[in-house]
Amino acid sequence: MTAQEEYTLIDPQTNTVAFSLRYFDDGRPFRQSGSHNHYSLIFITEGEGVLKTDTSEYPFAKDSLLSLSIYQPFHIHARQDIKGSWIRFHPDFFCIHKHQKEVACNGILFNNPYDSPLVQLHTSELAPFQNLIVSLKKELQDPALAQYELLISYLKILLITATRIKLNQTGAPDPVEEKQPFILKTLKDSIEEHFKTQRSPGAYASMLNISVKALNRLSKSHFSKTLTELIADRIVIEAKRELYLTDKPVKAIAYDLGFDDEYYFSRFFKNNATVSPQTYRQTVGFGKSSAGSLPEV
Repeated sequence: MTAQEEYTLIDPQTNTVAFSLRYFDDGRPFRQSGSHNHYSLIFITEGEGVLKTDTSEYPFAKDSLLSLSIYQPFHIHARQDIKGSWIRFHPDFFCIHKHQKEVACNGILFNNPYDSPLVQLHTSELAPFQNLIVSLKKELQDPALAQYELLISYLKILLITATRIKLNQTGAPDPVEEKQPFILKTLKDSIEEHFKTQRSPGAYASMLNISVKALNRLSKSHFSKTLTELIADRIVIEAKRELYLTDKPVKAIAYDLGFDDEYYFSRFFKNNATVSPQTYRQTVGFGKSSAGSLPEV
């Protein structure tokens, strides 16, 4: 295997990358902060460092899987040379929203504002995971009949496997959650219930009968985000879902999310998602996917 080896599947209608597998033997591909109109799975097999997403930082070691959502800004600060593989797939190739019942990774691996994007694989979990990546590589190297369907099958198994591993790990007791179970659970439940109508940290502090300062400190220590960032992330996740799955006008989406001003919503979305709602829809959204550039599974 050569350094920075890469295999890609090109969407013939748009001439853009639908799926790619890249091997790396240092941190060069991730040194500059960037975002992509693909989902990313970065499997670190050697080395350690820090994944930086937006304003949050997550230390990682070897045998870690990093999962990044569409247009999620990130870069990696490697403390030493890192090696591994980087899988990227466009939602036109495989939409985790449409196939949630099959793979159940949405809200666990991706689009989860409350949890770390890291999964640490144990020794017994490595071989099956690496074998799936090898299978993807072989199919990309030597395309044959039903290549698209087989790649989708391998990707589904990979996503299901990673989701199961993460669920098993997050099922373990968390020291912070043990200490403050009611407040943390109630905060998450309150955001899920009210994020379309309440964007103020003070509103949630009042609901939980706690000071904004104390709740913000708890949010930062447990979720690695301020309360304002946590609320904004949840709003943007919903906006992205609407932009991808529906043909609603941006103005209607803004209104449904509690914004009276479409232009203010567009600025809010761009500040938190790095691209405008229009650009997001044009590159990954309803208008693009409904054209049917790739066969649907």
